[in-house]
Amino acid sequence: MRANKTITAAICAAGKGERAGFSKNKLLVSLCGEPVLKKTVAAFDFPAIDEIILAVSPANKAEIGELFSGNEKIRLVKGGNTRFESVQNALRQATGEIVLIHDGARPFVSRTMIENCIDCTLQHGSGICAIPATDTIAVGEKGKIIAVPDRTSLWQIQTPQGFFTEELKKAYELASSGQRSYTDDSSVYAAFIGAPTLCDGSNENTKLTHPQDFEKNFARVGFGVDTHAFGKMQNYIVLCGVRVPSESGLLAHSDGDVAVHAIMDALLSAAGLNDIGHYFPDTDEKWKNADSMQMLDEVLRLIRAQGYAVKNLSVAIQAEKPRLKNYIEEMKTRLAAALNVDKNAVGITAGTNEKLGYVGEGKGVTVYATALLKEI
Repeated sequence: MRANKTITAAICAAGKGERAGFSKNKLLVSLCGEPVLKKTVAAFDFPAIDEIILAVSPANKAEIGELFSGNEKIRLVKGGNTRFESVQNALRQATGEIVLIHDGARPFVSRTMIENCIDCTLQHGSGICAIPATDTIAVGEKGKIIAVPDRTSLWQIQTPQGFFTEELKKAYELASSGQRSYTDDSSVYAAFIGAPTLCDGSNENTKLTHPQDFEKNFARVGFGVDTHAFGKMQNYIVLCGVRVPSESGLLAHSDGDVAVHAIMDALLSAAGLNDIGHYFPDTDEKWKNADSMQMLDEVLRLIRAQGYAVKNLSVAIQAEKPRLKNYIEEMKTRLAAALNVDKNAVGITAGTNEKLGYVGEGKGVTVYATALLKEI
């Protein structure tokens, strides 16, 4: 359902985010390469939304203003010491006939959710994004459970929450003269206008509150693969910085550490960078017979410059020969130290190719690597 109504999106962005443990507003912390607030605002920046009002702290106004410089749809208003005050300030500036109130700390809201919220508001006068409660919810008092409501009637309230602007303005004006506190807009509306209408939220529409919320939600995955052929006149190969006795070495411009090369490509890929051939071309004498673990150090420097560090690593080595079982633990130790992760964050498996193909024929070694990066 659509109607010719003007729409304002009011986004609360004035909090300090103290529970998230950052030294600044959590909405200005980088999330996969850009500030949280920028991702949140981008979700509302589509033609159906006529204006976007950001309620911001005076301490962050200059930085946020610079972040959205040039976007004429966006206006900044002074946020309050509480969410209630921030919403009320935004409402006083809203020109849309419908207003959507949203938490800046919910960057995963989808356009589908926003459009459903608008449709529900047009049809029922309000639209409150929510999901059914899946956990048992108890009422507690002094450390004791005193009541357990029926879970089938309980909902977890999210944002956006949509209303006709004049009705919500009225509700906020009436609420401001009382002593009761309100945790969201639907409770203000319910107290002074009527029962709000629920619409579909999403489990993905999480609110970033604590440090672990940032860590568990944001990671980048990369995949790398490399192959080297036997044929070098030496009695060992190098894998993950460890020398393994072998009838022949691996042909390569560097030391031929095929495992580290696959790992490097996985890390670079996860960070959105170029492959190892770009940074370590085989035409550059600087890398002739180079120690691949030193090359790995350079790759780690590159991904740190992008704001990432290694969270965990998985490596699968395909080699008919030599046998690698007795060297796996040393490889894990070397990699964990180089990547600055716990040893249990590094997984290495080794297998043959059952006599099939070039690996099975003992002509070379192929390594597959998958890396998970976290933001720092």
